[in-house]
Amino acid sequence: MKKLLILGGGPGGTIVATKMRKALGDDWQITVIDRDWRHHYQAGWLFVPFGVYNMEDCVKPRADFIPTGVDLVQDTILNLDPAKKVVTCEKGTYSYDWLVIGTGCRIAPDEIEGMMDDWGGNIHNFYTPDGALNLFKKFKYYKKGKVVLNIAEMPIKCPVAPLEFVYLADWFFTINGVRDNIEIELVTPLTGAFTKPVAASVLGKICEQKNIKIVPNFEISNVNVGEKTIESATGAKVDYDLLVSIPPNLGAQVLIDSGVTDAMGYVDTHPNTLKAKSIPNCYVIGDATNCPTSKAGSVAHYEADIVVDNLLREIDGEEPRPEFDGHSTCFIVSGYEQAFLIDFNYKVEPLVGKYPFPGLGPFSLLGESHFNYWGKMMFKWVYFNLMLKGHELPLEPQMFMAGKLRHHLGTV
Repeated sequence: MKKLLILGGGPGGTIVATKMRKALGDDWQITVIDRDWRHHYQAGWLFVPFGVYNMEDCVKPRADFIPTGVDLVQDTILNLDPAKKVVTCEKGTYSYDWLVIGTGCRIAPDEIEGMMDDWGGNIHNFYTPDGALNLFKKFKYYKKGKVVLNIAEMPIKCPVAPLEFVYLADWFFTINGVRDNIEIELVTPLTGAFTKPVAASVLGKICEQKNIKIVPNFEISNVNVGEKTIESATGAKVDYDLLVSIPPNLGAQVLIDSGVTDAMGYVDTHPNTLKAKSIPNCYVIGDATNCPTSKAGSVAHYEADIVVDNLLREIDGEEPRPEFDGHSTCFIVSGYEQAFLIDFNYKVEPLVGKYPFPGLGPFSLLGESHFNYWGKMMFKWVYFNLMLKGHELPLEPQMFMAGKLRHHLGTV
């Protein structure tokens, strides 16, 4: 019997497993390995500090989304040996004919000098379940002070989340009647609010309107918890009362230890075929890749169709097709039940238009609307009930230009 082994049961690994099970015959064994029995809707962590979601809203049993005919193994991976095509775990060893790596990425606060000295005290995060819950407790009765959100370096999981966080904080503190007593500051290594110039201009103006200060080009080197400051590599300092940190994001440690990644733990991946460059018979999906696109659930969803198609092609003796274009789609909640939506890829930055149906929408691209907000809120249901189960959605893996206004706000 031939074997397909999938490392990681996040959105990418789960969708690939579901679609490959439908496509392959009974002579194939498909196995998904993940150390956690829980499947997290990670996009929901952002809303936990503000009381919009609780953790029960964001967590379901992983087994609920693994289809019949796929083996789900709860185990911790210890080693990947590409030469022998073997993965070793704490409880057993697994050989494979084809491998899909979907092990995601993680925050590494210990990479920043001094950060762990007050981690969970006056330094928090919302990129982990515990971090989001602790921040909820901190914000619940927060009345006065300076809240600084710092991005240590790029890439990070969901690059629009920092902006959403400061927008939500402005909304939350305003509703609680304490906004006038709280400063909100976004300190970023980027040159502005976002990585893409047109979107950065639009989203930066929203920060100005909300009195959210942006400190650009700040590359953090250390945290001084005694004086409550973060310091950049050039010696610049920003003081804080409460630091919300997005530390360096690294790939899975086991992949680093196995010698199959770059220094940050990401697998060298062909940006268009999604095939691993140095691991035979292997595809990579989601946050585990080093592809220059967003580390976000929408990207993993788009990549899944490409990975499945190319796996099937190679199993049939054909060459993989370079079909992935870096497509990413992200809602950006701006507060007060409003949100933006951006759609972009490797070459084309976010533009004005309608999505997903050209000219019709119902969502507005690079425009703020109440409908966009409810699109974001409805997406949790879509994620759990449609996307993870491999149902077809009106979302193409490749970005299309129909309905987008290339001339608006400049050209790309």
